[in-house]
Amino acid sequence: MIGADGQLGSDLCRVISPEELIPLTIKELDITKREAVHAVIKKHQPDAVINTAAFHHVDKCEDAEETAFAVNAIGSKHVAEACKEIGSALVYISTDYVFDGEKETPYVETDVSNPQSVYAISKLAGEQCVKYMLDKYFIVRSSGLYGTAGCMGKGGGNFVENMLARAKAQPFLKVVTDEVLCPTYTFDLAGKINELVRTQRYGTYHAVNHGSCSWYEFTCKIFELLGRAVAVHKTTGDEFKTKAKRPKYSVLKNAALDKIGLDDMRSWQEAIEAYLIEKGHLKSV
Repeated sequence: MIGADGQLGSDLCRVISPEELIPLTIKELDITKREAVHAVIKKHQPDAVINTAAFHHVDKCEDAEETAFAVNAIGSKHVAEACKEIGSALVYISTDYVFDGEKETPYVETDVSNPQSVYAISKLAGEQCVKYMLDKYFIVRSSGLYGTAGCMGKGGGNFVENMLARAKAQPFLKVVTDEVLCPTYTFDLAGKINELVRTQRYGTYHAVNHGSCSWYEFTCKIFELLGRAVAVHKTTGDEFKTKAKRPKYSVLKNAALDKIGLDDMRSWQEAIEAYLIEKGHLKSV
């Protein structure tokens, strides 16, 4: 598994038994180095490679497009080439951002993608590299990830921890209501990937916690669960100018998982409660 020290990678290390897993951190394998990728995968001869490595700071990608494509597209191609060489399956982690957000009902795997940022374009390019290189692949798209390890690309934090920290430092919070998604706990996503890779039912899958909400609704739920009276004010994306365009509606439906009988992801409300307990913010009932 590539990216073992990341947010999702850390949870994959928790759900996959040590006997089955070879966890590699970014220090141990940089996927932009083609020769290194081929050498490591050829040495270990895995049945499947899970590639969680990505450059996913969405706004930074706008000014660092070469890095974004080097990691998310070309780096993923290097991994796919190496997998093809030894006959290994590949799991590639993608994103809800491959869609433009113009649809008004949840996106399914067969919907046409239309990325609106450098990050999203580079991730879709990675998907295409995997598809044309391999027959044995799982492309797994998810949304609004948060996990106990935090996101390396965001200083080890995530949206939940950011809101908790801001609530301590500010008299009120302003959170957007016009970006709707499926917040997903990486522990749940890791468990589903562990199940999926064993099926050998290759293809593209959406894997998110059930239900959808705006970032505002997600924030309100966090403080409701904690029993904290925090002033959370509604705003829109127009007030927070960012370099990268984000989809206004990127709700995913686990249609392909449902088709093979694996869509048992819990609701986003249950997932955030479990996360808060795991992090020690909330006592278990």
